[in-house]
Formats: sequence, structure tokens, C-alpha cells
Amino acid sequence: MTDLIKIDSERLKAIRKGRKIGRPKLAKLSGLTERKLAKIEAETLSILPHSTVAKLSDALQVPEPTLTGDFPLTQEDLNPIAKSTCTSGCCG
Repeated sequence: MTDLIKIDSERLKAIRKGRKIGRPKLAKLSGLTERKLAKIEAETLSILPHSTVAKLSDALQVPEPTLTGDFPLTQEDLNPIAKSTCTSGCCG
């Protein structure tokens, strides 16, 4: 049985925008479709499988409890992610 987790969709959207990540890029980083992301962000509260929440958390580089509302939203969560110094293109 899949564990389901409630996430605050407004938080997801705020973090994504604060990190300056568009839906297409987040879709690529998380393995979700743009359409699925748009649907998640349009809802007030989304109930998602734990694996999906983990993918979003990894892609946005925030702890899962930040997406669920269990951790407070900090300014650090809303800052753009530092650019990678990788020059080979493997790191995105």
C-alpha cells in the first residue's frame, strides 16, 4: 500500500517561484509532467504518494516537512538554488 501525504500546494508554488524554477524545469527534475504539476498547484491541498513528495522535495532541495507544512517556511526555502559549478553538463 502506498503512503499518501498531504502537501500545501501554495507552499509548493511559492518555493518553486522563489527558487526561480519554472514548471517545465521542475517537471524534468522531478520526473512529473507539467500537467500534473499544474494540477497539484491548482489545488489548495494535494494528497500525493510519498514517492512523489520525495521527488518534489529533492528537486526543490527542501525537506519534505517543508512541503507538508510541518516545518515553517523560511527565507532560505524561497531563495534561488545556487548554480552548479559543473561544466560537463551532467548536473543539470
